[in-house]
This record gives sequence, C-alpha cells and structure tokens, in this order.
Amino acid sequence: ARGFAPLRIADFQEVLGEPTVALTKLRELCFSGIPFDGGLRCLCWKILLNYLPLEKALWSSLLKKQRDLYSQFLKEMIIQPGIAKANLGVSREDVTLEDHPLNPNPDSRWNTYFKDNEVLLQIDKDVRRLYPDMAFFQRPTDYPCLLILDPQNEFETLRRRVEQTTLKSQTVARNRSGVTNVSSPLKTTSSSLSEYEVLPNGCEAHWEVVERILFIYAKLNPGIAYVQGMNEIVGPLYYTFATDPNSEWKEHAEADTFFCFTNLMAEIRDNFIKSLDDSQCGITYKMEKVYSTLKEKDVELYLKLQEQNIKPQFFAFRWLTLLLSQEFLLPDVIRIWDSLFADDKRFDFLLLVCCAMLTLIRDQLLEGDFTLNMRLLQDYPISDVHLILKKAKELQDSK
Repeated sequence: ARGFAPLRIADFQEVLGEPTVALTKLRELCFSGIPFDGGLRCLCWKILLNYLPLEKALWSSLLKKQRDLYSQFLKEMIIQPGIAKANLGVSREDVTLEDHPLNPNPDSRWNTYFKDNEVLLQIDKDVRRLYPDMAFFQRPTDYPCLLILDPQNEFETLRRRVEQTTLKSQTVARNRSGVTNVSSPLKTTSSSLSEYEVLPNGCEAHWEVVERILFIYAKLNPGIAYVQGMNEIVGPLYYTFATDPNSEWKEHAEADTFFCFTNLMAEIRDNFIKSLDDSQCGITYKMEKVYSTLKEKDVELYLKLQEQNIKPQFFAFRWLTLLLSQEFLLPDVIRIWDSLFADDKRFDFLLLVCCAMLTLIRDQLLEGDFTLNMRLLQDYPISDVHLILKKAKELQDSK
C-alpha cells in the first residue's frame, strides 16, 4: 500500500483509542484505505468483521474465550480422530463390531473419517496453490501449532492424513460447475505447484495453517462444508493477521482468522450454496444486479455486452464470489477489502467496483469482438486499484 501520512495514522489511533469505538467514524476512515502501521489494519478488520466488540474493555476476555474455543476445536476435530487412528495399529480395544472401517452405517465414526478425508484432499489441493507468485504461504510460520507439532505426538496429523489417504482425487472433483476453474491467468505460474517440499517435523508452512482453518470450518458447517474458492477468501485474511507487526496478535493469527472467516462467510456464504443461486440472496441475483447497475450508469456499454451475449456469469461469478481476490495481486486485494469491509451496506459497494471495472475498459470493450472481450474480462487488464476504487466511489456518489 502507498505510504500513509502521519496525520492519517493519528486519525485512526484517535478513533481506536476511545473506550467505545465510534463505528461510523471508523468505517469512514477505513473506506479510504487502512494503514498497515502498528497493526492498524488487523485491528480494524477484526472490528469491521464483528469479531471484536466496540467496547474495548471486553476485548481481552472475548479474545481469550474465542482462542480457547479454537484450541478445543483442534483437539476434537484433528487430534482425537488422529489418536483413534494411531491407536488402531497398537490396540484394537476401541474398535467394536459396530465401529470398524468397513461398517456401512452412516453414523459410524469411520464413515465420518473417510468422508472427512475427501474434503481434506480437496482443501489440500487448493491451499497448496494459494498465491503461487508469493513465497509467504510456503514459508514456515513463526508460531507452529504446538498442540499438533509436538515431536512426542504419535497421532495422525492432517499432514500425515493427506500422505496416507489413498483416495483418488477424482472422488473429490465433484464441485460447483461455476467454480471449478476459479484461478485466473494472473495467478498461475509455470512451476509445478504440487511439488512443494514438505517442511521438516516441528515446522509448518502457512498454507498448512490455512488448511486447518478450512478443515475445521467444513466440519462445523456441514450444510456448506468446503467449496472450492473458500481458500481464496481465507488467504488474504490469514496473510493480514499473520504479518501483524504486533507479535501478541500475530501469535493468534490462526484462531482470529478462523472466527473472522466464519463471520465473513456468514455474510457471503449464499454465493457458495448452489441451491440458492436463483434466490434473492443467491449469486445469480447479484450478477444480474451488476448488469442492471451498469445499464443505469452506461447504457451504451450495457447494450454492447448484451448484443455480444456476454453474460455476467462468464466473469462476474468469480469477481463477486471471491470478492475480487483472484483478479489482483494480494496487496491490492487487501486494499479493496478495506473498502468492502467498511461498507455499511456490506457488499453493495462490490457491485459498484465491478461496474467501475467495466466502465474503465469501456473503449476496449466497445471496439472488441466476443473473444477479445471475454479475454479482457477473464484476465482484467488494469492493475491500479486506486483508480478502480475512485471510479466506484464516483458511481456511488452519482446515485
């Protein structure tokens, strides 16, 4: 992000220094971009995503409670199944006739274990590819999860589970038709992404932390579980919290990311649920809203796209579902999210950002044919997000 003037940083410190944070004031400040300095962005995001309450006196007890709860999730969903699996080789007392690996009963613990493995394999495949143009996610974290990485542990970790699972990944590839190819040309690199070296025992890479967050989310939310693309929503959140300059916050990046991701998903999860696609809260409605807004703002461009039969689902599906996280480089995605999280109508501003992206390339779109225009929309050519946000703000003010 561009450097912030000391005065602007002081404005943030003043609002955040009050015993009760004035949300309207904070939103206004955050909308124009949040400084990274002093962990301001991490703190503001936690407030904007309803993780931290506005009364500062409640922060420390709430954080302790949530972080303890997250440790509990780790124990119940990763450590205990891992212990049960590890014990099998040694003693078989825990395996009764009712609960052995071949038991067809859907309530069997084993059945759940194998089902979870399918989800885990899909998550594993996706998180290893997070932001391949950046080394960050492959690097070891400063705060590996001691509960899991203690060398004394004999139990099966997620890492071992993935290594030992013989399930063919084909069984996992059943997915939303629209999201199967969520990566954009910008984000792919020529190196083979699946061949990352595994870090030595006692270390874990940042992508492994993201994997755990998504696995636990999937276990706690069976109605939606894991859908490809969620990794692109966790990535920027986790990166922001795990690079917090304040080490007391940074140490708890995993738990804090989990709860902020859960809160964010509560607002956007309808985009990921296929059965809701055509309802008023579903993704089809939002994609059509992008076009109806464009029609209001630039009817000539709207008619051109209609005439070429360029449907919003060809590009806006990914833009909206993944909050533009695939269209720009990570620092730019984070800057866009400052404005999106600060939007009190929540993601209405995202529709205007999408419109701004269209109007900023209107000349090329008006001249181009279907193939050329599809290429422009699927690999968006403008990288200056400040220009895009400025245009979106103009569209908002011209209402």
